[in-house]
Amino acid sequence: MRKLGLALSGGAARGIAHLGVLQALDELRLPIGHIAGVSSGAIAGAFYAAGFAPREIFRLLTDTRFVRLLRPSFRLGLVRLDLVEKLYQHYLGNEPTFEALHTPLTLVATDLAAGQTVYFQQGPLLPPLLGAAAVPIVCRPVEWQGQVLVDGGVMNNLPVEPLLAQANLVVVGVHCNPMSPEAPLTTLREVGERTAYLAISMNVQPRLAQCHFILEPPALHRYRVTDLRRASEIFDIGYAHTLARAEELRRLLEEDPVAGQD
Repeated sequence: MRKLGLALSGGAARGIAHLGVLQALDELRLPIGHIAGVSSGAIAGAFYAAGFAPREIFRLLTDTRFVRLLRPSFRLGLVRLDLVEKLYQHYLGNEPTFEALHTPLTLVATDLAAGQTVYFQQGPLLPPLLGAAAVPIVCRPVEWQGQVLVDGGVMNNLPVEPLLAQANLVVVGVHCNPMSPEAPLTTLREVGERTAYLAISMNVQPRLAQCHFILEPPALHRYRVTDLRRASEIFDIGYAHTLARAEELRRLLEEDPVAGQD
């Protein structure tokens, strides 16, 4: 049987849905061979790859201490990445590495200086993890190995590329930003969020077309990217959507990859 290669999108609070997806895949015992994550998908993917159970990650990310650190980003304040790093170190260790992870992981960031997407798969874990989710304006860029790293979703919000290169993987795009034509556009904040969504979606659409399978829970369109207070609902949506598509995933994993190319 082949394994799943998961491309976990960004989506801020909507990214909690990734944990519901991972919980369902664990319960279904569907093997995960590689995770590529960006922004909130990078955080979910890194903790899962480090051996944390999805429900445990959910508890950590909705813990009061973590929410207090992230709250400025929802108010367009400045996030203290040094404090976020200390919290990561508390759970992941002082110097975690990609090589020590239980599941192969690729973290995706944007090098702001070079204007290009960068991929991290080896060496120290924390600097790329901080950079992959460093939302521009609300987070200071992370300077690492001569690069100026910000949120990878700026240029690639569905990182399928590291997965497509591996023949034994069924590439699953886990996208938590479905389009909502009914979204209100009456305030400057709502217009700004919509503008950012449309800009980012331009780099997602061609990548969705490259996936073998897509998990995009439609119910997520009812939630804003700042709806962390509704985290339990978002988790449950990702979980239920994945369970509902379990048989499709199983069939894909059982297919002969050579035959599928005919």
